[in-house]
Amino acid sequence: MGKRKNTAATAATLSSGRVSRPDLLPIDPATQRPLPPRAQPGYYPGFSTLSQQDFWDEATRTVVLNRIREVPPIRFFTPEEAVLMQAVLDRVLPQDDRDADHQIPLLPFIDQRLYYGRIDGYRYDSMPPDGVAHRLGLRAIDAIARHLHATPFITLGPTEQDEVLRTIHDGHPPAAEEIWRQMSVNYYWAMLIQDAAEVYYAHPFAWDEIGFGGPAYPRGYMRLERGEPEPWEVRETRYAWAPPPTARSVGDTSNGPSSSHPGADQAGGGQGGSH
Repeated sequence: MGKRKNTAATAATLSSGRVSRPDLLPIDPATQRPLPPRAQPGYYPGFSTLSQQDFWDEATRTVVLNRIREVPPIRFFTPEEAVLMQAVLDRVLPQDDRDADHQIPLLPFIDQRLYYGRIDGYRYDSMPPDGVAHRLGLRAIDAIARHLHATPFITLGPTEQDEVLRTIHDGHPPAAEEIWRQMSVNYYWAMLIQDAAEVYYAHPFAWDEIGFGGPAYPRGYMRLERGEPEPWEVRETRYAWAPPPTARSVGDTSNGPSSSHPGADQAGGGQGGSH
């Protein structure tokens, strides 16, 4: 009973929005000051996928709205694993550019998949079941952190955490050899990234960010050429930004941050990326 209560408390804490650190925010190149967290980052200001929900059938509407209203509890990960997994996800797919009320709850939905044992229908023969792989991966991440910095992963700064994760991305982890004998480091990294990206881009807040008009059923789309927006969508409006000083793309060997996005106040069609 005690463990169940602790897990529920952990779920409530981790599911709530986290306050962004100024040193992790994208930078306005003109002022060299952090861009404040937004309810809707991206290049489609004012666009709301949910404004189109009346055009969806009831089953679709229920599924999409539940991704906002019904955040699942943490039932697979232990409280300690959940805290570590959240720290990993904060670096794998940072959401510091989102305000606390609009951060997408990655951990609860990944936990839900593992709790129910949902899989893609196959598994590499060099990998254990997904749940086992995630638990082994967390142990390995912490072991690498202790090997490189003599401290747990969750106590490291973002740059040091990125360094730990980079060793797994590159396929050359310097510690936890016994774990990597049980599973492929490359397949583990691919699973971690896939889980994070699938949850993020299945959420309506992410759809607003990339200008995605939502489910095509039953209305469908009418403008299928030249990247033009549908009548209910908005045109892309870009703005300039630079990564935070602590940021460096995985695999980047330079000493400085990656290049800024030059597209200040540009308008165009189609769907584009943001920070």
